[in-house]
Amino acid sequence: MSTQEEFDEWAASGKDRGMEDHHWHTAKDALSAIPVEEGDVILDLGTGSGYALRALSQTHYLSQGIGLDGSPAMAQNAREYTDAVNVSYTIGDFHHLPFADESFDHVWSMEAFFFAEEPVQLLTEIRRVLRSGGTLFCAVNFYQESKHTHKYQDQIDVPMFLWSQQEYRDLFREAGLDVAAQTTIPDEEIEIPPKDEFPTEEWETRDAMVDRYRTWGTLLTIGVAP
Repeated sequence: MSTQEEFDEWAASGKDRGMEDHHWHTAKDALSAIPVEEGDVILDLGTGSGYALRALSQTHYLSQGIGLDGSPAMAQNAREYTDAVNVSYTIGDFHHLPFADESFDHVWSMEAFFFAEEPVQLLTEIRRVLRSGGTLFCAVNFYQESKHTHKYQDQIDVPMFLWSQQEYRDLFREAGLDVAAQTTIPDEEIEIPPKDEFPTEEWETRDAMVDRYRTWGTLLTIGVAP
């Protein structure tokens, strides 16, 4: 199954809204750190339901927000969920972004980068479409140090690429982006039961669940275009 087919199915089944609900726990903290100024133009790569752009359009005076997804069904759902006139959605290939050089002030991507078969090419494209001083906020929960997320590959029929925190920094730099910061954002909203209620259907031990959500959470790597 192709990545497009996989996520078309997710969109048809309503999983896009489920992803939105789950990702928002840490996305809101990462989004609040983007230095958005009035009139900025923002690209959301792997936009899914479009929740990130809707949130940014409600809290900032964006000139324009564009969400790109490889799934036509995801993009169509996002259009239906969005009322903001300055937000639009398009379909495209991450590795060949359909935008002119220096088109964006910021790029946001959450839980999408690990599907990139050619990560340096993708990051080079992001560098190309960013204006000088523009930022890339890349958030993932599937990464090497977060060992309890590695099972996610078994739950999806398309390849996911597992990189470490150091490898993310190296990839950014190889593509010509400066690494401004890297941090982990704990998920404080997932309720973790007391030890005497384990094992659960999903977790063998409480320590494993704490490790996944409180210790490693979401990895945020911030790049800046020189």
